[in-house]
Order: sequence, then C-alpha cells, then structure tokens
Amino acid sequence: MKKIGMIMLSAIMVFTLFTGCGTNAGEQDNSLNRVKDAGKLTIGLDDSYPPMEFRDNKNKLSGFDIDLGNALAQKLGVKLNIVVTDFNGIVLALQSGKFDVILASMSITDERKKKIDFVGPYIDGGQIIITKAGNSSIKTKNDLKGKIVGVQLGATGEQAAAKVSGIKEIKKYDKITEAFHEVNIGRIDAVVCDAQVGQYYISKDKSNYVILKDRLTKEPIGIGIKKKDKKLEEALNKALDDLKKDGTMSKLSTKWFGYDIYK
Repeated sequence: MKKIGMIMLSAIMVFTLFTGCGTNAGEQDNSLNRVKDAGKLTIGLDDSYPPMEFRDNKNKLSGFDIDLGNALAQKLGVKLNIVVTDFNGIVLALQSGKFDVILASMSITDERKKKIDFVGPYIDGGQIIITKAGNSSIKTKNDLKGKIVGVQLGATGEQAAAKVSGIKEIKKYDKITEAFHEVNIGRIDAVVCDAQVGQYYISKDKSNYVILKDRLTKEPIGIGIKKKDKKLEEALNKALDDLKKDGTMSKLSTKWFGYDIYK
C-alpha cells in the first residue's frame, strides 16, 4: 500500500509540475491583454524631432508618429498615451516598463535588435547631410573633412557621421532642432539626420538649407518593443499592415512629408 501510495503521490507531483509550468508559460506574455485592460497604448518618444514628433506653436504634441500612434491605438480598440523621453535613454526606459513601445522614428539596427524587437518597419529611411544654403565648400560627403558636423545624441546619425573620414568634430545635441539652429547661425558646418527630418526642414525653408545628394545610409524605421511582448508585437504588426492597406499610411505621408512614400 505504501508503494502504491508513493507512486500515486509521485504521479500527482509530476502532473502538478507540468500543469504549473503550462500556466506560467501562458502568463508570461500578457502584453496584449495588459494594453487592452489598461485601455491605452503607451508610447515613448522624443518631442523634438519634426516632422515625426514635436510640439506645435500651442505646445501640443504633433507629428507623423503621433498620428500613427493614434491610428494603431484605434486598431487595438484603446486610447493613446504618450510619455516624453530623451532619445538617448529611450531603450532603457522601454526595458524598465515606462511605456509599451517606442514610436520615435527609431532606425532598426543590429545593435538595437540585441536589446529589443521591432514592429514594422513603417518607413524606409536613411541618414542624409544638410548644410546651410550658400555653403559652397560642402558639395559631397568627402567635403566634410575638417568640418564640424552636428547630430542628435544616441541617434544613428552619430554612427553614420563617425564613419566619414576626416571630420574635425562631431557635436552631439540632445535635440536635433538645436543642431539645425547651430548650422543656421554658422556654429557648425552640417547636420546628419534622418532623411524625412531633413526633407521636412527643406520644405519649411527651401532658401536656408540644402540636402546633399550623398546618402550616408539606408535605414528601415520601426517601432521598438520588448522582446518578451510577442502578442502585442503580433497585434501591432497586423494593425500596421491594415493601415497600409486601407490608405491611412499614405494619407499620413502626404500630410507630413508632402508626398506619398508608400507608392
């Protein structure tokens, strides 16, 4: 009887162990339910990167990524919540749980993919060079030799500029708007930034800035998400595909970039 009892007890323990593991595994990824239960999709972004995310003349958050965030949240049946964060620390903030995703014109790089996953990409971007109009000393990337170049701290423009040989100094700014101000007043010679950002500045002031023909990199832009949040990632990828199919992405592109980048 003792032997039978021990066998039964062992069987119960094994069953409990496996069913317990199954329950824990199922509970590990509650990311989509977490967002739906909260009734909001919380995104992290830097508020100084026009036209992607910035504050308008009424100090209201505006831009392509804001509109995209609202559209994605609507697809999930929740509201959008925004947490403004310095771009340089935005990955750590995501990992610590301050928001659900990074929607901040973030380039998908091998280095970042070691730390987080990405939804998308939703834009095929790249790093370009902007100079002040009338600066005839810089016509190609090779002319950056001996020059001072501005980039946003923590952005891929910093890495792209570092690969150009002969640059005298790479000045790093918390906000890309600061770099454009500095090139405008002549404190630096050029800015390296995302193509969509540079094109936005050109569209706003064609007489003041020039885009060089040389593109330093080609970079897909995606939505950063924690590696463990697979269900939320899957839902957002589906929502993004739906927004491309129903024409929403084309409308946002025309609104913010002046043309449809999805054609």
